[in-house]
Amino acid sequence: MIWFYRLLLNLAIPFGLVSLALRGFKNAAYWSRWSERFGAANTEVLAAAPYDLWVHAVSVGEARAAAPLVLRLIKEKPDINVLVTTTTPTGSAMVTQMLKGKVAHCYFPYDLNWAMKRFVNAVQARVVLVMETEIWPNMIAAVKASKATLVYTNVRLSERSYAGYAKFPKFVENTLSQVDFFAVQGKADREHLELLGVAEDKIFETGSIKFDVTMAPSLRESAEVMRRQLGQDRLIWIAGSTRDGEESKILAAYKTLKTTFPSLLLILVPRHPERFDYMARKIQRRELTCVRRTDNVNELGADVDVYLGDTMGELSLMYACSDVAFVGGSLEPLGGQNILEPCALGVPVIFGPHMFNFPDISRWTIKEGAGRMVNNTDELVETVAELLSNPSLRDEMGNRGMAFIDAHRGALNKNYELIEGL
Repeated sequence: MIWFYRLLLNLAIPFGLVSLALRGFKNAAYWSRWSERFGAANTEVLAAAPYDLWVHAVSVGEARAAAPLVLRLIKEKPDINVLVTTTTPTGSAMVTQMLKGKVAHCYFPYDLNWAMKRFVNAVQARVVLVMETEIWPNMIAAVKASKATLVYTNVRLSERSYAGYAKFPKFVENTLSQVDFFAVQGKADREHLELLGVAEDKIFETGSIKFDVTMAPSLRESAEVMRRQLGQDRLIWIAGSTRDGEESKILAAYKTLKTTFPSLLLILVPRHPERFDYMARKIQRRELTCVRRTDNVNELGADVDVYLGDTMGELSLMYACSDVAFVGGSLEPLGGQNILEPCALGVPVIFGPHMFNFPDISRWTIKEGAGRMVNNTDELVETVAELLSNPSLRDEMGNRGMAFIDAHRGALNKNYELIEGL
């Protein structure tokens, strides 16, 4: 079946180019560095080869999860040579922000047989680490042909993903059998891999690296400064990592809440930077007063309704200065986003019903009393209102969130020990 997969991907090249061109209208970064998409590593990457470690982190979430592990490896082994690849420009920006000067970086090639062989032969990595569950057959085959050790880490395999892979059992089993080790987040992920034919002795249950979230010592101080700028006496509700289709519901909820909490400020942080300008216009069409983070306003006026977070890498800061957090990607069937960040900061977290990318974490958060799930806009209004009107409940949920995070730490150490041994 591999020949058919390769044929389809080669036939899809024109569609891939059209997709890049169209995405460029929303984010101009998609119009550059096309050669990297076809396995031609940039000059900087080629000059630093061969690599001890190549880490692939698809986008922002995976890059943020990979960064602590990479930094730990570099700290313990200063001479290690590391390459990090991403698929999206936002992931690229996050790598530059968090690991600048410490690693080489370029885009991950399309999973074309000839492109992957070209790239793998150029970077000459000894160990390849893939964050989470991006299964690319040609990448796997090229890496194993190069004699490198291939590890998948922080693996989550939801029921939906498992069901998709299970439709092609022999093809998937043959592909996954080439991977040397899997570090999975939980028991369900282990079971799904075993059902797909992965040998038990290749699977290590390490937990999620995302529990090992660490905040810079200066974050609290910076959050206090931002809080004063936004309005020390105002209640602040943040909606972070929001996706298309959710913001209309959030803005409608805000308008309803404002009748009860007249001084309420909404911090809105869209997931994708290419939507910042669109959201600024959308807020204005709703007849709400909007100030953008990039406006660099020293003190927000009491008449401002929405503070639009239109920067990269500041979501933690904005969570830290908020009273209540909603995490997006969950009111629409998009799988959800990471809810552990506000928990780690002691902020009560709310999310929608569509958390299929984080089934265990969302369930545990509810069980531990650190978060609430809402099914629609009415429930969102009701839950935010309850929390805004009850400081004691906010404190209790925030404390439970921090305790929940502390109780599940340790995945970073387990993954480090696995990789360090290789």
